[in-house]
Amino acid sequence: MAVIADWLVQGMQMALVLIVAPLLTGLVRKIKARLLRRQGPSLLQPYRDLHRLLRKEVVLADNASWLFRIAPYVVFTAIWVAAALVPTFATGLLFSWSADLIAIVALLGTARFFLALAGLDVGTSFGGIGSSREMMIASVAEPALLMAAFTLSLLAGTTQLSAIANFMLSQHVGLRISLGLVFVALLIAALAENARIPVDNPATHLELTMVHEAMVLEYSGRHLAMIEGAAFVKLLLYASLMACVFAPFGMAAAGDGPLAYLAGIAAYLVKLLLAAVVLAVFETSIAKMRVFRLPEFIGTALMLGLLGTLLLFVTRSL
Repeated sequence: MAVIADWLVQGMQMALVLIVAPLLTGLVRKIKARLLRRQGPSLLQPYRDLHRLLRKEVVLADNASWLFRIAPYVVFTAIWVAAALVPTFATGLLFSWSADLIAIVALLGTARFFLALAGLDVGTSFGGIGSSREMMIASVAEPALLMAAFTLSLLAGTTQLSAIANFMLSQHVGLRISLGLVFVALLIAALAENARIPVDNPATHLELTMVHEAMVLEYSGRHLAMIEGAAFVKLLLYASLMACVFAPFGMAAAGDGPLAYLAGIAAYLVKLLLAAVVLAVFETSIAKMRVFRLPEFIGTALMLGLLGTLLLFVTRSL
């Protein structure tokens, strides 16, 4: 019975990130619209968009290869697995041994690689522009994520997220400058990876500025639904990662029982609400940055992650 319960809780974790992800995006859109004195779309509009795309027929270019066809499924699967590995409402779940920061960065890199190849496959100018810009951003954002992971691993002694969350709840953490630097670095990397303002504006389709949308212009039907769903889950992934590392309060431990799991889910939903409010306020307060200034902005995350690692080495040697 214990094994069955562990599988059920792990399945609940995987289903939760898949079900809540469109709601988080809809909540961000709704709050941004209210801040701009507009009514805005319904919170359920992302679900309706996915349902509408799944019912549409797929239109493929004549020169589209097999890579163009399988890329949406690979992207969605990789991001969903990465999001399911991040502890949301409980730690120490069945697959917690594989919830490693390095593995999550590798899964995100795999999804990015296939999406960039798909943008180049058909040979359109927009796809090439989007893929080249995506690789430019990834060349700085991915090392920033790795440096943040190295800093956390030096601090907690492991890269396993469940162990990091438990360490953050302990009394041995205290106030550390390195943690503040890692928090800002992860925040900048999350904005870049999810194509949010100031890196990209997800609400526009301007050819000269868009990054993510340029790579997926040739997709339609269920293929586009997979890519849009992956984008929703990716935003949830970074919100869950920030909450797991820097706000692990309310998370249940493995085997605590149904009431503890329900309390953990409630705490997790509150964290997502706070993340949506902060993101919406931030995006309505600033403007989009020029494309040629993005390496400087994202490079700040890399430097902050490196500085956090150096500070840990220095403080340990004193």
